Order: sequence, then structure tokens, then C-alpha cells
Amino acid sequence: MNSSPSNPVRALQRWRHQLTVPQFTVVTGLLVIVLGTFVLSSPLCSTDAVGLWQALFTVTSAITVTGLSIISVSRDLTPFGQVVLAGLIVTGGLGLMAITTFLQGFVQGRSGLRHRLDKGRALDEFGVGGIGPTFNSILITAGCVMGVGTAVLYSFGFTDIEQPGQRLWASMFHVISAYNNAGFGLWDNSLVDYRGNVVVNGVIASMIVIGGIGWRVINDLWANRFRLRRIRRLSLHTRLVIRSTAVLIVLGAAGLLITEHFGYRATAMAPYGFFERLQIVLFQSITTRTAGFNTIPLSAASITDAGLLLMILLMFIGASPGGTGGGIKTTTFAILMGATRSTLQGRSDVLLHRRQIPDSTVLRAVGVTLASALFVVLMALLLGLGPTAAGIPGHQNFSFLEKLFTCVSAFGTVGLDLGVTANLNRWGQLVLLVGMFVGRIGILLLLSALYGSRPQSRVGYPREDLYV
Repeated sequence: MNSSPSNPVRALQRWRHQLTVPQFTVVTGLLVIVLGTFVLSSPLCSTDAVGLWQALFTVTSAITVTGLSIISVSRDLTPFGQVVLAGLIVTGGLGLMAITTFLQGFVQGRSGLRHRLDKGRALDEFGVGGIGPTFNSILITAGCVMGVGTAVLYSFGFTDIEQPGQRLWASMFHVISAYNNAGFGLWDNSLVDYRGNVVVNGVIASMIVIGGIGWRVINDLWANRFRLRRIRRLSLHTRLVIRSTAVLIVLGAAGLLITEHFGYRATAMAPYGFFERLQIVLFQSITTRTAGFNTIPLSAASITDAGLLLMILLMFIGASPGGTGGGIKTTTFAILMGATRSTLQGRSDVLLHRRQIPDSTVLRAVGVTLASALFVVLMALLLGLGPTAAGIPGHQNFSFLEKLFTCVSAFGTVGLDLGVTANLNRWGQLVLLVGMFVGRIGILLLLSALYGSRPQSRVGYPREDLYV
């Protein structure tokens, strides 16, 4: 009988090699969160106010690039802890799926075409030419963009910070957080103090948009930089992402401008003039879909119910495929709108920019949207159980709209908060924690990790129509 101690190691190695890409992604993500929790809760990174639970919630929020927080980054984290937090944001923002798939190439040591295609899908179909070159290109692009943003913020943005070292770190941290659509800030009131600073608003908004549209779009634009006048040379994905992003930004800003001007209890922007309001709603429209920064105080008392509902819709749509944000993605929303238009026009196919979209893609878009909506509803139901329905006893009561807003913010990895998160009990915060992880991994990838890929059925069934 062989009782060699290497048997458990061999069993672990066999189990590791049997993992699919989705399973490897989930397991690695959980391991990174656990490791980061112990590091961030250590005295080297935080004060006594940060225990294991606070560290777990903060690390999960950073890895999932959400930005919801139950601690104060400036008061509760040491300078080294803030560096660790920024590193966790970069790890999650540049693509948890990209990083874990890249690591799997070394772990499993397989290079067949089938596995490379599988890895390409896990990377939102960045390409099958090899994970290494693609990932290196992602890092180089992110480094260049964040470097330029940091230099501009340091030179022209945070000029009120006199100490050069503090100004440099503030510029670097907020650019990292914005590019990765995380929403973490060094100050408890986010960017409210820089509401009228055009440079800060412009740089942060630009970082959010560039990070949210995804590496594939940036790469396509760069490859066709001398032929941008011929818009059709760009891929359908690039054109759809750019158009959808622009339309959502404009409609979101216009909607917030209307709801906060004509709505009942519209007090958030009452003290400001038209041009200040225009800058505020434009920034808020951009950050609401993906990042979670705010330049005005957000609460159910200051924002109208119509404004909160509009922000919920923007958060649910989210960023673009391959980007650093969450949500159902802009392309999914565009496909759903295209399917709706085709239905109203009596068409049997979905057309976008004179291109027919495969039925399988339309079906996937419907599945992602429905599954995401059901998951958010489940989160809101669980958040209303027990003492969580009224927050911490003796503090304040939360309306359903506040809880729904927070659930969508967590699932869409946005990070906007109406003052609910820190006042929830552990059960409520656990609901948000799970929602952040599922939202970042993706509902379909998580289901694939749990159930695996099932072979296509070869059995044909008779068709029958239904009344809809």
C-alpha cells in the first residue's frame, strides 16, 4: 500500500488539470480574494478598524472593480495598504478572466488549437494568436493611457495639493481607479470637492470611457488611425460600441438634466447654474454606467426617484465587452434594441449597421439580460430579509428603491452608494459581496463553471408556434 505524502499533491495536480477555463477563473478569483483579505487586514496595510470582514468586503470590491466600501481609504488604510488596494484594482480591472486564462497556459501546458480557441472566448474573443502577446498589449496600452492621465492630473488637476508626493499619489491612484472603472477614491466624498474642476472631470471621465470600451476597440482604432474617415473599415463591434457608448452618455446626461430640474425634491443640483449642471450630469452619466465616482452628494433625499431609476438603468447596461466595467454590456443592449426593432418591423432577422446578427448571438443576449435581471431581483429580495430590511436597528430605514439601487450598483460593479452599504448588517453586506463577484465574473461564465459545457443534442424535435 503506497502512503506516499505526494499522493495528495498528485491528486491536487490532477484536479487542477481537469478544471475548465470558467472553473479555473472562478477558483483563481476566489484565491486572490482570500489572499488579498489576509494581506489587507494585516497591521502593515490597515488600522485596527479593519478586521477580516472589512478587508474581505474591500478586497472583493477592488478585485471586482466595484468601489463599494465600508471603510475609509484615507483613514483606515496605511500608505502601503493604499498601494495594495491599487494593485488589487489593476488585477481585477485589466481582466480577471484575462489574467487567469494567461496563467492557465503555464499551469496546464496545453497549446492545441481547441484550447487556444477556448482561451480566446474566455478573453471575450480577444483573438487566437496567443494569450501572451495579447495580454502584453493590454498592459502596454493601459500603462500608456494611465501614464498620460497621471501626468495631466498632476500638472493641471490636483494643483491644490501642495506636497508633490501626495499630489503624485492622488493623481496615480485616481487614474488607476478611473481607468479600471473601480470608483475608489482617497477621499470620503469622492470628487465632490472637484466638481467645478474641468481638468479633473475631463481626465477622470476620459479614463472611464477608454477603460470601459475595451482593449479590442482601442486596438481597432489604433490600427485604423490613418483611415478613421472611412468608418466602415472599423469592425462592427467597434462601431457598435462607440455608437452605443456615445448615445448612452448623451441620453443619460439629458435624462438627468430633465429629472433633476423638473422632478419633485430635486435638490442635488439646485444651487448650480446651467453650465455647472451640464458638466455635472455629463460626468455623472459617464460614471454611472461603469465607474462609481460622483461630483455631487448622492442620497435618496437629494436625487429624485426618476433620476435614481434612470441611474439604475444605466448601471444595469454597464460597459462594453472586454472593458473594465460590468453590467450586461452595451453590445448586448444594442442587440436587444435591434431585435425589438426587427420585431416591430415584421422582420425575421436582426440587422445592425447593415449586418445580420446570428440567432445564437441574439439568444445569448436575451439569456444574459434575463439571467442578470433575475439575479438582481433575487439580491433585492434577500436584502430585504430580517433586520436588513430596515438597516442596522436604530439607524435608518431603507426604501425598496435604495436597496434596488445598491443591488444593481454591486452587480454592475459600479460602486455608487446612497449611504446604504456601510449601514447594512453582515447579511446585507454578504448579499452585495456575492453580487459583486457574480457581476464581475459574468452570469453565464459562472453557470458554465458550475454545470460545465454540455454536448449539443443530436435529437431533433418537432416545432410548434406559441402566441406571444
